[in-house]
Amino acid sequence: MDFLNAYPYLLAPVIFLARVVDVSLGTFRTIVVFRGYPALAAAIGFVEVLIWVAAASQVLRQVNAWPLMVAYAGGFACGNYLGVWLEARVAIGRELIRVITHARPGTVARNLPDTIQEVLVLSGEMNGRPAEMLVITSDRRRTPDLLAAVQQADPNAEYTISDVKSVRRPKSTLARRFPLVPSGWRVRGKRK
Repeated sequence: MDFLNAYPYLLAPVIFLARVVDVSLGTFRTIVVFRGYPALAAAIGFVEVLIWVAAASQVLRQVNAWPLMVAYAGGFACGNYLGVWLEARVAIGRELIRVITHARPGTVARNLPDTIQEVLVLSGEMNGRPAEMLVITSDRRRTPDLLAAVQQADPNAEYTISDVKSVRRPKSTLARRFPLVPSGWRVRGKRK
């Protein structure tokens, strides 16, 4: 740090970058906690605080240096954005996708990717028209492919996506022992 004290104009970019990393990790850590990964969150938090202490101590040591304060605040703003972007790229966790379709029964379920092994298909009526609701839990990384398949099968399908904190699956379920469709989908009208 003596080098940075000798050349204070280099300290502002260092503080900016430290805050970007620190706040990105903090944002990512918060989302990871919500998704149910406490050990990973603790490790991230440790690194985050180390970086924060280093950056904050430099700014507090030179409180009257406004470029350092601007770098600190700018790093905070950019770090929030980068943290959310990073979490979306890593895509940790699972999502619950509910699809409502008025297409022919089984059309959307048959068109889903093979990586999706289980889907609950509920038949009913919506606004006086026959409808199906598909309930699917999927890894977040696979959700874009799943939604593309839904849109290809039925461009008018409606869907909602919710975060899932945890999923409990018994070791032996009826769907795994007695699949009704070769691809693993339970679809009315098409039996194995």
